[in-house]
Order: sequence, then structure tokens, then C-alpha cells
Amino acid sequence: MPKITKRTVDALTPSERERVVWDEDLKGFGVRVHPTGRKVYIVKYRHEGRAVKATIGPHGLITPAAARARAAEIVTLARTGRDLEGKTPRKAVGATMADLARRFMDEYAPDHLKPNTAALNRKIIEKRILPRLGRRRVADIGRADAAALHHDMRSVPGHANRTLGVLSRMLTMAEVWEMRPEGVNPCRFVKKYPEHKRERFLSDDEYRRLGAALRDAEREGFASPAAIAAIRLLMLTGCRSGEILSLKWEYVDLAWGELRLPDSKTGARIVYLGDPAIAVLRGIQRREDSPWVLPGLKDGAHLAFLHGPWGRITERAGIGNLRIHDLRHSFASGGLLVGEGLPMIGKLLGHNKVQTTARYAHLANDPVKSAANRIASRIAEVAG
Repeated sequence: MPKITKRTVDALTPSERERVVWDEDLKGFGVRVHPTGRKVYIVKYRHEGRAVKATIGPHGLITPAAARARAAEIVTLARTGRDLEGKTPRKAVGATMADLARRFMDEYAPDHLKPNTAALNRKIIEKRILPRLGRRRVADIGRADAAALHHDMRSVPGHANRTLGVLSRMLTMAEVWEMRPEGVNPCRFVKKYPEHKRERFLSDDEYRRLGAALRDAEREGFASPAAIAAIRLLMLTGCRSGEILSLKWEYVDLAWGELRLPDSKTGARIVYLGDPAIAVLRGIQRREDSPWVLPGLKDGAHLAFLHGPWGRITERAGIGNLRIHDLRHSFASGGLLVGEGLPMIGKLLGHNKVQTTARYAHLANDPVKSAANRIASRIAEVAG
């Protein structure tokens, strides 16, 4: 029997029949592996002469260390004459959604969510979930409640889907924490609304006007040097705005032409720089008292927002309906137009899923369309 760790549990493979792998150190602590691949931590102990099995929680939502600690607690309770039998503790039965929200943000978010995601989750919980469900008991929340919350936000389908996702994760953790029975998440069968992701790409003419506006900003001073450099780096790397704004000099290797980011939306990644991006970085005046490539106005802080200078620059360029994030989309479309394939585009953008890059697949047809137009135009010209 191996010691149950994340590595050993991840390595467990499903079989045709359900099986349990027991821990070599803590007697009675194990992980049940379902034929579907689902893995659930359990604990087996004796109480008043009879064997009892209790479910602790699913692997992935609860760590092996936390499961081990919970198993040890349950075994200790049994030895002192108290038996949970896998039932919801009396205190948890009366817990409200407000109680669950506090525990979710205090215990789950710090270890499982990135800071920006945690902040967004908190906003969704405080603004959308708690005003509607905050006083309700966790155990009483049903599918009708989840569906009604989702339906009432149908005019903003993206927000509705994200709210449903946060509520679902909260209620899954409520099962882990024994605030409600396992396997009864009411969000499970609520169908999400289709979302039409906005795609906006800069044309060659718009790129020329944006470049001219950036040079005007340098000459006339209606945007700071840091903001101008940030926009140029976003345009030339395809990075997310947070990756550039929070960039430290220790992540920059100009000799190798790389940014080595220790963390991003998809984890640690390397950003490969072209010569124009390297030239922008070389042109930034480094401040000895700041670790940031783009220092902010406050001491010790980096540049935080680009909305003001971005609005002034795009207005000068005469380009409307353009978000900062559209520079990332335009970088991807530019790669396809010069003949790079989707796998290469995904690597440059730091995507860890093929489906994410596949949204740009239709753009790969542009050179084909251009060739078809040239051939058809020549035939039409000859045929008169």
C-alpha cells in the first residue's frame, strides 16, 4: 500500500470495477477509484463494534493533506465515542450561504484561485449571489434556485454563466465540507447560455494610424512614456495586459530575447520576443529604485491602468470600438496571415488548450480567399 500523496493519486488508473487504495501510514484512510476515473477520499473506522465508512471529498477539490487531516480527525472522534457516520454535522446543517461564502473565500480561494480570479469571485459573490441567496440555508438550495438566478441574468449571458460557475464551485465545496449531501450540486443540469465572443482585429491601415498616434503621444506628451511602452509591448508580443503591466526586470532576458514569466493565466510560461519588442524594452529607462519594467506613480507600485491613455491614443488614431485586449487578437491574426499555423500561434500566446487557439481558425482561410479572388479576377478579366 503506498502513501497517499498527490503524485500517487494522480497516477491511479481506473479499472472495470470500483476499487479502494489504502494509505500505508494512516490506517483506514484511502481513496476510492471509480470506473469513470473519479477519485474520492474515504475513511474506514469502527464505532461501537461496527465498521463505518465515511466520504471525505473528491480528489482535486480537496488535497491529500487536507483529506488525511480530516480522516485523522474522524478516527479520533470515533475513538472518543463520537461518530459522524459520514453525516452532516449539526452545526453545518444550519449554515447559510453567507457562512459558505466566507469559508469559500477564506479557505478555498487563497490556495486554489489566482489573486485576480479570487477578486472576481468575491465581487460575483457579494454583488450577485449573496443579495439573492445569502440568508438561505446551504442545504436548502435547489436546482430551481440556481436556474432562477441564472435566468434572471439572461440579458447578460456572460455574467450569468460566470455567476453560475462560481455558485457551482461554492456548492461543490459545501459537499466537501459536509454542509450538504455529496453529489447533489443543483447547478449541474442548468444549461449555460451561448456566448458570442467579441473578435476585433486591426487592419493594416489601423495599425499605421495607431503607430502614428503613439508617436504623437511621445512628441506631445498626452500619454506617459510607460503607458506608450506598455501599448507597444502589447501590440508586439500578444501578451495579456496584466503580464506586461506586472513585468519585472528579473523576468526579462534580452540576450535570449525572452520574458520568463513565473505566473500567468495558464501558469509559468516563456514569451518569445521579436526584435521590435526587444527594441522597445531596450528603450525603457530603468529605475534603480523599482523592480518593475513599467513603474507606476506610487512608490513601489507598477503601472496599473491603461484605459485613460488608451482612450486618448485611439481617439487620436481615429479608431473606435477597440479594446486593449484586441491587440492580442490582432497579434494572433497577424501570425496566421504570415503563414504560421494554429499550434505555433497557441505557443506564442501561451494557450494550454487547443480549443482556445481554434477560435482563430477561420482567419487561416484569408490567404486562401485572397488566392481565390486573384484567380477569379484574372479569369473574369480575360473572359471580359
